[in-house]
Amino acid sequence: MTRVLYIDDDAGLRRLASRTLVRHGFAVTVAEGGAEGVALAQAEPFDLIAVDHYMPGMDGLETLEQLRTLPDVPPVVYVTGSEEGRIAVAALKAGAADYVVKSVGGDFFDLLASAFEQVLERSALERDKAAAEDELRASNARLEALLSEVNHRVANSLQIVSAMVRMQAAALDNEDARLALEDTQRRIAAIAQVHRRLYTSNNVEQVDMREYLGALVEELGETWSSPTAPRTLSLAADPIRLSTDRAVSLGVIVTELVSNACKYAYPSDGGEVRVSLTDDGDAHFRLAVEDDGVGMVADAAPRGTGVGTKLIRAMAQSLQSSVEYGTSTRSGVRATLRAALH
Repeated sequence: MTRVLYIDDDAGLRRLASRTLVRHGFAVTVAEGGAEGVALAQAEPFDLIAVDHYMPGMDGLETLEQLRTLPDVPPVVYVTGSEEGRIAVAALKAGAADYVVKSVGGDFFDLLASAFEQVLERSALERDKAAAEDELRASNARLEALLSEVNHRVANSLQIVSAMVRMQAAALDNEDARLALEDTQRRIAAIAQVHRRLYTSNNVEQVDMREYLGALVEELGETWSSPTAPRTLSLAADPIRLSTDRAVSLGVIVTELVSNACKYAYPSDGGEVRVSLTDDGDAHFRLAVEDDGVGMVADAAPRGTGVGTKLIRAMAQSLQSSVEYGTSTRSGVRATLRAALH
């Protein structure tokens, strides 16, 4: 049964309220003033409280203020006179759930009971909504933690695979086979770098491309630069975020283009390779990789195994785009790709 506390200094109204509300199915406790009502609300649990405005010592608004300081205070219905709209507004602003205008006759108590039922229904809906929102937040947190853990495990597994490939390459005597495995190891590392970024980031759905490409270019620089043939790799990137799949595709493309530049643009000495990623407007980005090397012959057959060229084409197609080749500002090669952000 719903427990109601009715606070009113008028003894006759308290008796009438108690009888009428009991007929409506409420269990009623009465208090003759604000101080007594607050004390009862402190001592016992109630589902709803009704407060009259005019009371000696502590009026309704002061009583409401005191009630609002209690932990888990139930909804409060405020009772006002017929010409006291401003008081009703003040009560609602102070935290009352509803108000009822006091009138002479039995209709007042029927209206009060009806207001109680409506307030209790709204309160139940609000509790259900809050519980559903809490559950949704908890579910999202669990899913994000799970996805982060998956990315962590994938990154670790790819790192192990990369190490295995590197060990196998080191054990081979055949130079072509060793170089092919080293290329494979770099491709695996490019994908692993994406998952490392995801599990160390608060956003498990998108990759910060400036951070990702920065780490990738740094790794490629360490791989390709040597004292006898130093390569300088640089990156200029706008703050662009891509989904995981698009980031992987772009990372593989950058790995292949930078590796090709390091291998073929500067066959006998060192040089510079520049990578840029810019916001190209209209929800698109532009990638450019350029060198100052020996250049390339138009329509020439792919050097090496041709796997890198096939990978670039496949990854570009996954971005609904293609890589175009031209001459850089210093007569080397400039490879560009323009694709949508989403």
